[in-house]
Amino acid sequence: MEKLIFSISLLLLLLDGCYGGKVGVCYGRSADDLPTPAKVVQLIKQHNIKYVRIYDYNSQVLKAFANTSIELMIGVPNSDLKPFSQFQSNADTWLKNSVLPYYPTTKITYITVGAESTDDPHTNASSFVVPAMQNVLTALKKVGLSRRIKVSTTLSLGVLSRSFPPSAGAFNSSYAYFLRPMLEFLAENQSPFMVDLYPYYAYRDSPNNVSLDYVLFESSSEVIDPNTGLLYKNMFDAQVDALYYALTALNFRTIKIMVTETGWPTKGSPKEKGAASPDNAETYNSNIICHTVTNQGTPSKPGEAMDVYIFSLFNENRKTGLDSERNWGLFYPDQTSVYQLDFTGKNGGFRSNSSGGNSRGRTSEIELRGALDWACGPGNVDCTAIQPSQPCFQPDTLLLPAEWGTDVACSFGGVGVKVNKDPSYDKCVYITAGGRNNTKATNASALNSSASTSHGNESLVWNLSLCLVILLSFSLQTTNSQAL
Repeated sequence: MEKLIFSISLLLLLLDGCYGGKVGVCYGRSADDLPTPAKVVQLIKQHNIKYVRIYDYNSQVLKAFANTSIELMIGVPNSDLKPFSQFQSNADTWLKNSVLPYYPTTKITYITVGAESTDDPHTNASSFVVPAMQNVLTALKKVGLSRRIKVSTTLSLGVLSRSFPPSAGAFNSSYAYFLRPMLEFLAENQSPFMVDLYPYYAYRDSPNNVSLDYVLFESSSEVIDPNTGLLYKNMFDAQVDALYYALTALNFRTIKIMVTETGWPTKGSPKEKGAASPDNAETYNSNIICHTVTNQGTPSKPGEAMDVYIFSLFNENRKTGLDSERNWGLFYPDQTSVYQLDFTGKNGGFRSNSSGGNSRGRTSEIELRGALDWACGPGNVDCTAIQPSQPCFQPDTLLLPAEWGTDVACSFGGVGVKVNKDPSYDKCVYITAGGRNNTKATNASALNSSASTSHGNESLVWNLSLCLVILLSFSLQTTNSQAL
C-alpha cells in the first residue's frame, strides 16, 4: 500500500478546491419595518453572505453595498422593459445615471433585464425582454463593461411544457418567439440561463404524489429516469436537468444554468400547513446550500458547479396571495435569525453555536472515532507521521494516510465531496497508487462534520488513493465552534 500523507494546514486549500458553487441571498423589499440598507449590509456581512440579488437599482441600496466586496445582482423591473427596448438612449441614460455612479465601488456583476416576464398576466413584457437586453449590453459595451457585468433575465419553471422525466424536458412552444432569441443572446454572450425554482410548490400542490423527503433532499429512495437510467434523490436536481435537456433539445449545450431564486416558506395558509414550516425551511435551505457549495451537480452533470440564490432575506408583508407568499424570510426585521443557517455550507449548511447548534447533517463523535479506529486498524494506515516530532505533526491535528479504490468508498454514505486539487505541499506529498505525485489530482472526496468531543479542537484527516475524507470535530467547550 502506498503511503499518502497530508497536512491540516492545507485544509482551506482543499475546501476551496471543492467548494465552487456560490450561494447568494435575494434581498426583496416589499415589506414594512425593514432595517435600513446599511444595517442590512452589516447583517449580510455578519453571516458570511458574499452574493446578493436585488430586484431594482435603488440608489440607497447600491450605496450601502459600496466597499464591501459583496457581489451584487441588480434588476431592471418589468415596468422598464418597454422604454429600454424602444430606444438605445434610454438604456444609455439609465446606465450613466443609475449604475455607473456606484460602480466599481459597489461590485455589480449581473444585470437581470425583466423578472419572470412570461408569467406576467397583465402585460406583454416578454416581447420586450430581448431588445431591452441587447440595448443594456450595448450600453455596457460603450463604457467597456460588457465582460465584467453579465446581462440575462430570470424565468420560472413555467417556461417548460414538460419537466418529467428530466430527459423529456421541453420548452413551451408558445414562448418560442421569445425563448430562441433570448437563448441565442445568452449563448453568444456567455451569460447564464437564470431560473427561479421552487420544489415547494410541487409538494404543496400534490402532497399525495410527491414525497416531502424528496423535495427536502432527505429521501433515501431514488426516482429513475426511464430514458437515461439516471437516478434522482431530490426534485431540485430533476428540475435543473429538465432545463438542461430542454436546452440541449434546441442545441444550446453551452449555456449554464443559474438558480436565481429558491427556498421554502416558514408559514402558510391552512392548505399549506403540512408543508410551510420553520423546520422544513431550515432543512431545505441547509441542504440546498450544502448541495451547491460541494459541487454535487446533477445526475446528468455530476460535479458541475452552479450558483444558487436563496429567497429571501426578510418576510415581505406587502405581497399578495396565500400566506406563504409573505413568509420566506431568513431574518426578522430586528435582524435575528428565523432559523440557523451556515451560508458557507462548510458546516453541512447548518450554523453551529456554543450550545452545539443543529446537529443534522453532521457526523457524530462515535462515527468520527469509528472512522479513526478503522483507518489506523483494519484500514492498515501508518499513523506514525502524525506523532510529535514527525514530519506531518501539527498541534490538534491527526493526519492519517490510507488507500481505498472505489467511488463507493469515497462517498461515506453520500456525504463525500469530490475535489480536484492536488493538496501536496513541502514534505507532505500526495502519491497516486502508482507511486508518482499526482499533480493533476484524481478523484478526491471531502466530508465536513462537526461533533462534540472531549479532545478539544481537532481535525481527523486521512487521504485515500481515490478520495480524501476530511472529518472536522469541534469541541463544545469552544466559545465559537463554527466550522472552518
